[in-house]
This record gives sequence, structure tokens and C-alpha cells, in this order.
Amino acid sequence: MSNGFHVAVAGATGAVGVEMVKTLEKRNFPVRSLKLLASARSAGKTMRFKGEEVVIEELTADSFKGVDVALFSAGSDISRAFRQAVTDAGALMIDNSSAFRMEDDVPLVVPEVNPEDAFRHHGVIANPNCTTIIMLVAVAPLHRAKKLVRLVAATYQAASGAGARGMAELEEQTRQLLNGQPVQPKAFAHRLGFNLIPHIDVFNENGYTKEELKMLNESRKMLHEPSLRVSCTSVRVPILRAHSEALNLEFAEEITPAEARAILSKAPGVKLVDEPQANRYPMPMDATEQYDVLVGRIRQDISRNDKRGLDIFVSGDQVLKGAALNAVQIAELFLDRKNA
Repeated sequence: MSNGFHVAVAGATGAVGVEMVKTLEKRNFPVRSLKLLASARSAGKTMRFKGEEVVIEELTADSFKGVDVALFSAGSDISRAFRQAVTDAGALMIDNSSAFRMEDDVPLVVPEVNPEDAFRHHGVIANPNCTTIIMLVAVAPLHRAKKLVRLVAATYQAASGAGARGMAELEEQTRQLLNGQPVQPKAFAHRLGFNLIPHIDVFNENGYTKEELKMLNESRKMLHEPSLRVSCTSVRVPILRAHSEALNLEFAEEITPAEARAILSKAPGVKLVDEPQANRYPMPMDATEQYDVLVGRIRQDISRNDKRGLDIFVSGDQVLKGAALNAVQIAELFLDRKNA
């Protein structure tokens, strides 16, 4: 790998796969060769990378010979089916699905949060859920300073969370509704156009959805805090791209908004947007196609009798930092170690 990495992208034609390819190019990741892998129906088509057309190949068990890093965004079933083929070929699998996130021997990594965990891998590293990534980029620096003990979240998740199909459906429904035409939901349980849906993923017996419980379980794993308390309500909103979250944070120690701003102003991957008097605060339209997570609306929790609580609002690009960018940044950790 002296002249770069042999890279494969599985699920290359999906919304996140396309963004992975763009991100590899934009960040000048040292790609020695690039394999674009997808289903048989996409094989033979081409995608552009660094000024050249790369032919898409059908994803098979033989696709990973000679590959160093395989970025996966093809869904949990595909990831499970090809895990052995990737690791047998000696490649590192960086997987964007939920397939392996909670397995004990699979690191769950956000490079700004727990980069050291990546080096404990056994062939597979998992990308966390998009909402967890966006939340922890903002919250982990505060946790390191004051120790987070409880978090209550309401998430406002864009159509991009359901992939290209979800975004296309929102655009179509918006046109239909504005023209007085009937709407037939397909990607979501209900109409998303001009609506909110407090339902993402399947419901558990305790009334929480799998999406909401990911925030609890993944945060505990990445922060190495098994007793962290988290409650989340996840809502799909009629936004094309970029998720937002309202977070109520309780710490073991007192923390003021000024202290939080000072910490966050130096935190990697964070852009402080916190001037409410000038109408400056995080919004999904400003977070779209940005690498950083926007953080603002920082204020003391006035429902408490102490100063151990904060309220903050965050926005981050679900397709980028919530998926493709985070995966490429994980690969970059190994580039940094190689060059050390």
C-alpha cells in the first residue's frame, strides 16, 4: 500500500455510496485503484472519479481480492452476506449498516469521538447510526469535560435517512400536494409532504422504535459509559437532507453555556452557530453538504435547581457526516497511522 489503497465501494449507486465516492475524491484519499460494486442491474454502468469513468461491477464473493478497504453501504443483509468474503480477502470492511454495530468485537467509531477503538478491529469497523454520529460529535467534547449522565433527545430526521428513494418521494409528494393531486406513500408509513411522522424503524414492546434505541445503545458503547441514560423520540420531517436534534443534557458536574461554547469552539467537526440575537442558529439548510455538525441554541436548563443541565440544538448532514464522510474518516485513521 506504499502508493495508496485499493478501495472498494459496495452499494456504489445508492445515495450514500455516491457520496462515498465523491468524498474519497474531495478529501484526496490516496486511492490506488477503485472498485465500484452494486447489484447486477447496475453492472456495466459508469460513475466518474477523478475525471475518469469507472465501470460498475456486480458485487460477488470474488470482488474483494486485492482490496485494502471496502466501504459498504448496501444494507444489513448484504453486509452480513459478504462479511466473510471481505475479511477472507484481507480487506478492512467499514460498514454503514446496522448489521454489526452492537457486536462486542466490532468497533463502533466516530473519529472525533473514539478513534482509538478503530484499531481494535478484527476485519470489520461499523459506522454508527446517523443521528448518533451527529449527536456525539457535539456531545462528546462536553462529556469529556463534565461527564454526561443523562440525555433526552428529539430528532428531526430528513427524508435522506430513507435514501434516494425517500428524497425522491418527498419531492414528488410536494409537487402533488401543491397541484392538488392525490398522494400515495411508499417509502414512509404516511405522507411526508407537509407532515411529521413520529415513527422511524419498527416499534419495540417498550414503545420505543429501534431507531430511538440506537441512540441509547450506540452512545453507551462509543462513550464507554454503560450506565448512561438516554431517552429519544425520532421524527421524520419534510426536509430533503440533514438531520437536526434538540438535546437536553445532564452532567455530573456543573456547566454553564459559556463553558460549553468555549469547549465546542475548539472541538473537531463542530461549527458553533450560536448568536440567537442575530437569528443565527443551526438549521438543516445550512448543514446540507457541510462536513461539520452545527451546534447552537446553547442555554442553561431552567427546569433544574442546579447548573448541571444544558439544552442545545444541532444540525448535521445525514448523508455526509452521518454516513459517507464518517466512513472515509475511519479509513483515514489508518492512513494517518501508516504515515506516522
